Amino acid sequence: MTTPIRKAVFPVAGLGTRFLPATKAMPKEMLTVVDKPLIQHVVDEARAAGIEHFIFVTGRNKGVIEDHFDRQVELEQTLRERGKIEELEALEAGLPGPGQTSFTRQQSPLGLGHAVWCARDLVGNEPFALLLPDVLVQSNGTTCLAQLMDVYSNTGGNVIAVEEVPDEATHQYGIVDITRGEGNGHSVKGMVEKPAPGTAPSNFIIMGRYLLQPEIFDILEAQEGGAGGEIQITDAMIRLLESQPFTAVEYQGKSFDCGSKAGFLAANLAFALQRPDLRPELLREIKKLS
Repeated sequence: MTTPIRKAVFPVAGLGTRFLPATKAMPKEMLTVVDKPLIQHVVDEARAAGIEHFIFVTGRNKGVIEDHFDRQVELEQTLRERGKIEELEALEAGLPGPGQTSFTRQQSPLGLGHAVWCARDLVGNEPFALLLPDVLVQSNGTTCLAQLMDVYSNTGGNVIAVEEVPDEATHQYGIVDITRGEGNGHSVKGMVEKPAPGTAPSNFIIMGRYLLQPEIFDILEAQEGGAGGEIQITDAMIRLLESQPFTAVEYQGKSFDCGSKAGFLAANLAFALQRPDLRPELLREIKKLS
């Protein structure tokens, strides 16, 4: 029987330099896709998959993220007095319960692997989910993380989301070498971080959603800097693969790289078009622009 996954880690310490000047005073994770911040979309995905404890690895000038997931009594009271019940319910729907959030500081920008390691004491000796807030996934029905959870319940071990990209783009990503299985779960034989063009073992990229065993923390503790001098999570997973199985899941859905301007704008369009209250008017506005 697999150990249930109750906790999720969200690395939110990045500077968001690709979105300057918008992110000079506002965290990139608080940029909105339609009417919710990026980080809210990703937390909602985790909650829908059964996550009970949300762990944020933050940096300086990120206090607004903590405020976002707290109550704002004056605002709630004003909405209640003005009869804005729908808005009040929307606020409460995205709010974790008391004691369900934890925040810790990364302090130095030493990479994703280092950010994950900073959450070690909050996670403890249990498996956990890792979700990258830069990656937004649109799915019809079961969310991406919930799909990973379904596979994990059968396989245990470590589970990662993957998707296919064109061969000429593989040098931009972490790549997995797989043995195809039945359904959407495949056994991972190897991984490589940003392989040189033409050397990738497949065109399956690691896509921002992970279920990891706690032994990853011991590897990260002793790991030296890799590409760019940063501590890379892929390097740690390569080490962990030597002793534990990994399953790659071809999830159903569409991902958006909201760390890029084009991906962020595409996500806004896609999520808005999925909303019945916005789609007709938005299509009319798009037609005017074309």
